[in-house]
Amino acid sequence: MAEQRDLYEVLGLQKGASDDEIKKAYRKLAKKYHPDLNPGDKEAEKKMKEVNGAYEVLSDAEKKARYDQYGFAGIDPNYAGGAGGGGFGGFQDFDLGDIFGSMFGGGFGGQQTRHNGPRKGENLRITLQLTFEEAVFGCEKSVSVTRNESCKDCGGTGAKKGTSPESCPVCRGSGQVQSTQRTPFGVFSSSSPCQNCKGTGKIIKEPCPSCKGEGRVRKTRTIRVKIPAGIDDGQTISLRGEGNGGTQGGPAGDLYVTVYVKEHKMFKRDGQDIILEMPISFAQAALGATLTVPTVDGKVQYDLPEGTQTGTVFRLRGSGVPSVNGRGRGDQYVKVNVEIPRNLNHEQKELLRKFDEATGDSCYSERGGFFKKMKDLFNKD
Repeated sequence: MAEQRDLYEVLGLQKGASDDEIKKAYRKLAKKYHPDLNPGDKEAEKKMKEVNGAYEVLSDAEKKARYDQYGFAGIDPNYAGGAGGGGFGGFQDFDLGDIFGSMFGGGFGGQQTRHNGPRKGENLRITLQLTFEEAVFGCEKSVSVTRNESCKDCGGTGAKKGTSPESCPVCRGSGQVQSTQRTPFGVFSSSSPCQNCKGTGKIIKEPCPSCKGEGRVRKTRTIRVKIPAGIDDGQTISLRGEGNGGTQGGPAGDLYVTVYVKEHKMFKRDGQDIILEMPISFAQAALGATLTVPTVDGKVQYDLPEGTQTGTVFRLRGSGVPSVNGRGRGDQYVKVNVEIPRNLNHEQKELLRKFDEATGDSCYSERGGFFKKMKDLFNKD
């Protein structure tokens, strides 16, 4: 069996990382290896699958707890790595989990793993990139998903059409076999998945040619995803029943779509509010003006009062981001920055000096200008 990388290592984390740290690490790597940003890059595609697999386990509290305690053996019943070698000398021939499992009713901790009943299909995760406007107003997007689906030809049984699976003669349909082990603590009985039927309890003598006896086939589907207005970067949409198909008549898993929003060249988002920094001229700030302000809804007019200082913020009510639950909408805040003119010619500079002198705030005048006020302040003692 090929060696598997530690799931925390895949996400660049230490064991015991918090849910928030796991989510942030996943978002960062998902953006780095996103197929849209790495077209045709097989290595990036491989990395993305690895990252998705790690996040699938570590974002699930139950799976994460099992992985933290037992490693891959806790999340994959077929995993056989790490057995034997070290710590118990000559006791490598028996499994303490089996011993204590038999003491407490089968299966470590009192629960017995059964594989011959209906099992829900695995959940799937994909990422989807949106424009700023698509996230604000919502939209519908098509995504391509490759998943395991129940075979139509055999109805998911794995048996050739017209035939049926038969009960396994080894485990008699239970999917489990009992074994007895002699240990230093005495003789114990334990159960394990039947190797003859792989724990299903069924034997397929004539496999379905379409699915080769698996009961599921790989299909690529195009699924329409409805994006709600107001969704934010990193949020996830759940599509019930759009994941991998179940086995033994079990329901399909779910599809989780995590969205990433492209940055806008003008707008920035703060929760339900939109922030815009807008340059204005010195004359507009001093004299006032009617500004044409861009918003996500289009351009609007705003009357800027005279004497507006740089850094002033004004609000456009209801021009922000709609709430995902449909209750209300945020505002747009516009911060004005006064642009200082550059590369003035001689005539323009003289006019500006005369204007400065006329206002009484000039370093060229003996009247009460800014520099004179500062001089008087420091010389008053």
